[in-house]
Amino acid sequence: MASNRQPVDGVAVDQAFGRVVRSLRKGADLSQESLGLASGNGRTFVSQLERGERGASLKTLFRLADVLKTPPSEIVRQVEEELSHHAR
Repeated sequence: MASNRQPVDGVAVDQAFGRVVRSLRKGADLSQESLGLASGNGRTFVSQLERGERGASLKTLFRLADVLKTPPSEIVRQVEEELSHHAR
């Protein structure tokens, strides 16, 4: 069965994920360094994620979600929302 959906643009996903992480981090009043350390990553990694220069593994998503006190599914939902807003 053929799908009418467009292929997922990996760069767009990484950028949307970065915007969501930045928003959640700021909402939690955390610095990039504190989020990086608490999630087992460094400040540079968090900075690269937020700028869309790096993608996140599923393990990273769960670690960030734990520190941000946000369910991973909510982060994914927000990324989907970001993608739909930027696709318009």
